[in-house]
Amino acid sequence: MQKKDSGNDLLTILHNEGPLGMKDGMKLILRLSLPAIMAQVSSIVMQYIDASMVGRLGAGQSASIGLVSSTTWLFGGLIGAITAGFTVQVAHKVGAKDSDGAKRVTKYGLLCGFALSLLVMMAAAGISRSLPVWMGGEEAIREDAFRYFLIYALTLPVHQLLYLAQGMIQCSGNIRLPSIMNVIMCFLDVLFNALLIPVMGVPGAALGTSIAEVITMLVMMYLLLFRTPVLQFLKGEKIREFRIFLQNEIPRACKIGMPVAMENVIMGMAYVAFTRIVSPVGTIAVAANSFAITAESLCYMPGYGISIAATTIIGQSLGAGRKDLARRFAYMTVGLGMAFMAVTGALMYLFAPQMMAVLTPDERIQALGVTVLRIEAFAEPLFGASIVAGGVFRGAGETFLSTLINLVSVWLVRIPLAAFLAGTYGLAGVWTAMCIELCVRGSFYLIRLALWKGGRQKGRLLEQQEQ
Repeated sequence: MQKKDSGNDLLTILHNEGPLGMKDGMKLILRLSLPAIMAQVSSIVMQYIDASMVGRLGAGQSASIGLVSSTTWLFGGLIGAITAGFTVQVAHKVGAKDSDGAKRVTKYGLLCGFALSLLVMMAAAGISRSLPVWMGGEEAIREDAFRYFLIYALTLPVHQLLYLAQGMIQCSGNIRLPSIMNVIMCFLDVLFNALLIPVMGVPGAALGTSIAEVITMLVMMYLLLFRTPVLQFLKGEKIREFRIFLQNEIPRACKIGMPVAMENVIMGMAYVAFTRIVSPVGTIAVAANSFAITAESLCYMPGYGISIAATTIIGQSLGAGRKDLARRFAYMTVGLGMAFMAVTGALMYLFAPQMMAVLTPDERIQALGVTVLRIEAFAEPLFGASIVAGGVFRGAGETFLSTLINLVSVWLVRIPLAAFLAGTYGLAGVWTAMCIELCVRGSFYLIRLALWKGGRQKGRLLEQQEQ
């Protein structure tokens, strides 16, 4: 196997009917995963630095961000669903060698995604003033929470274009380039936050991040449209290609994206409910919860990096009609994700005090954060299974059952159990409920993977017929 371009290696394997050895398969997965893992880790390091800067301002300022962070995940999930609806189709068409189809999805997917993100932006901005009150935040932190969330809401179209460009380039087989850009964005974020947080406080954190994302989005769009040959805009009969897009790609985007949107809304609402359960416990608990989530993120980012590679590999495998490889890659990626997160979970348990000390000087927040991180460490391997398996099924375009699994595990296990334990055990009880739920969710995903037959085989002939 050649070592120059992992994306080209993948396409060579997919269109070669020969078998794939375990060693070569793992090498390919690692070459596709490592850039994404590094980008994810750099993103979390950025969040660490941001949180540390805000943490130095005081517990109240930290809690103001923690109060609305679950709602930012909710709206970010909607943006992610729109992204999935189009990027997965890019992977299928690249795998099927349907260059015109991939370019068509790129062009009109960007336009549709941007239009939908404007609607999401208006909805988010509309609730920004009332949100801190709805979340049960103390009056002293509501103004900062409102300003932080409003700035986030107004930049949602930027998020959408950034995620679409990044996802389309990744699904074309080039994971390295978006990963490099994510690392650069992290450095820009730290720079702008260092300049703005001392002057503006909490809103400066949101504004600094937004400026970094605008710059990165512009560069990423340039790379997508002018430096990714397989996805550069199709020149031809615009009316005809738009009609094909409406007839073929829009229904498929809805079929893929709607379950993802439902899943992300379900999860986002669960995070909102989770924060609402934590907020009555007090400002220290809200701040510790927010910092602990940031600290834990460093442990599960390898899982998300492998998940990105899994989506690309599975999508292109099924697009090329290689159902056999799709199933084999699914097992290898999920196993690798669980192994990575078992290691990071153990490290989190050992170094929880140091991780929290970096984020806040408040010893009360540190102590509570260490307690909940050590509870959560036991869930990391099965959490990894759910993250990577989710990427597998997203690449296959099979997202409905993932939505169902998350609905059952979060709303029937996590939320009721957290509400029950919060009154007696406080934040530790809430995170115990989270740990149990993640283990349940990961087990469900492993069962589903064991029963999976490799997805619907969408080879070259079928793609050609659909044109």
